[in-house]
Amino acid sequence: MRIASLQPSITLTLHALGRTNHLCAITKYCLEAFPELASLNLPILHDSWTANTAEIRATNPDLVIASVPYRMESLAAILKSSIPVLTLAPYNLASILADIRLLGSLTNATAEAEVLIAHFNRTLDETRTRTAALPHPTVYCEEWGKPLIHSQTWVAELVAIAGGNFLGTPGSHTTAEAIAAADPDILLFAWCGAGDRVPLARVVDQRNWRHLRAVRNRQVYCIPDEYLNTPAQTLLDGLTHLTAAIHPTEFPRPERLTQI
Repeated sequence: MRIASLQPSITLTLHALGRTNHLCAITKYCLEAFPELASLNLPILHDSWTANTAEIRATNPDLVIASVPYRMESLAAILKSSIPVLTLAPYNLASILADIRLLGSLTNATAEAEVLIAHFNRTLDETRTRTAALPHPTVYCEEWGKPLIHSQTWVAELVAIAGGNFLGTPGSHTTAEAIAAADPDILLFAWCGAGDRVPLARVVDQRNWRHLRAVRNRQVYCIPDEYLNTPAQTLLDGLTHLTAAIHPTEFPRPERLTQI
């Protein structure tokens, strides 16, 4: 099966399943998440948000797979073109694992998918056990800064597993004033598309957050975007960063966890 992948989560999952040979086209974001794919010289497509139907058709896929985030207009254009398309919209950890199982069934990798899912669940269970008796600080986790948006539901679940209390409603908008009033113990930033380049000090200054307890205690962190915002098995890397930020004396610090 020739698969055109329009999001890194699809590409990373196929790689984890040992099925990158099914890929006939990817996006530049897939390459950023998995640079080794450059050696395959695959055509580069626009992603699910800006998908170009003519561009996709030129790669002659058997199936196009899109995932969040995408614009409905782009999705509608693909559907109207009669190109077979599978659209994934994972909401929580359970649905992400269900998508891994689905991709495994589509690529004759059912056994590989079950191994991957078992490892994922085992890691979650082990982490949950380790953090159960630890203090559970309040954690503000931000997916975007203009406007301020709380991270998604699967991130809230990971924060809980890592031993924190997620502040706010996942995926909802908030304000600097509301976060200041809540005065969380920890501030975490994972802006979509920003990698690990969130300007933490500038954000704190612009929002007048210098008086918050998280800032006074130097509990302000940036977690690489791809580790929290890509709904794939790589969320386990996000969990590693979350545990280190929430319980820095109990878990080793990953190299890409930045702090002020």
